[in-house]
Amino acid sequence: MATEFRQSARSAGPVLSLRGATLRFDRRTLWHGLDLDVQPGEFLAVLGANGTGKTSLLRAILGRQPLSQGELLVAGEPVRSGNPRIGYVPQQKLADEGTPLRARDLVGLGIDGRSYGFWPSRTKRRRVDELLAAVGASEYANVPVSTLSGGEQQRLRIGQALASDPRLLLADEPLASLDLSNQRAVSELIDRQRRERGFGVLFVTHDVNPVLSMVDRVLYLANGRFRIGTPDEVLRSEVLSELYGSPVDVIHARGRVIVVGTPDGGHAPHDEHHDAGHEEVCDHNPDDAEAVVL
Repeated sequence: MATEFRQSARSAGPVLSLRGATLRFDRRTLWHGLDLDVQPGEFLAVLGANGTGKTSLLRAILGRQPLSQGELLVAGEPVRSGNPRIGYVPQQKLADEGTPLRARDLVGLGIDGRSYGFWPSRTKRRRVDELLAAVGASEYANVPVSTLSGGEQQRLRIGQALASDPRLLLADEPLASLDLSNQRAVSELIDRQRRERGFGVLFVTHDVNPVLSMVDRVLYLANGRFRIGTPDEVLRSEVLSELYGSPVDVIHARGRVIVVGTPDGGHAPHDEHHDAGHEEVCDHNPDDAEAVVL
């Protein structure tokens, strides 16, 4: 499972570093004292229940949400908004029907939206063609985005995120609303690109199974605390029970991980679907058991 990093990338230092990072909203602490280094080429999955601060972590890295405490560096530099060293794949949102934007236009926004100065049309077209080819979207380059499937649109968003040749790729629930076939295709696309290009990946997801074989480490957030390690180290009954403060069973079956929680005053893992920056706290009946595929 360990990634074979390029030697040149190894010497470049972490693409993301957090030291003593804390994020609070009013009197509620999402996470506290987070120390984390993400290396070039590393694939890190970010897991946890709704309202634990997964999307807020991405917003902090993007410079859209200041930390309450601690230090955050991207490629050795202080975080700032619009950093071209960061590629971002947002939560899946299908284009409205009738939107005239073509596939190549959507990818091209990743070029126009950066501070590259003037791009001659031929140079830009060549760059867009390269990105479309990289994500396997050349055949529908001139097709309106609104007519494409969710999986095809997500390929384009990945192409857009790669436009600045990032050191770090942030993916916020990139598999949401996709069928199993497209989940696998999108996951493999991100995995292949990070291996070829050597960028680090933070992959927020409520279901780790589509990427389980690709993940190097897991960051699991729960109850203002966290655990970091390989999937085998973190996705264990005793580890999650300690995090949630209530019995949680982790079942490994046919190469998949299933988490069965019986929250007694705590929060068990569950799906997270919300807009960036709006972490929701969901109430659970402590007498209700909950089984979730992670």
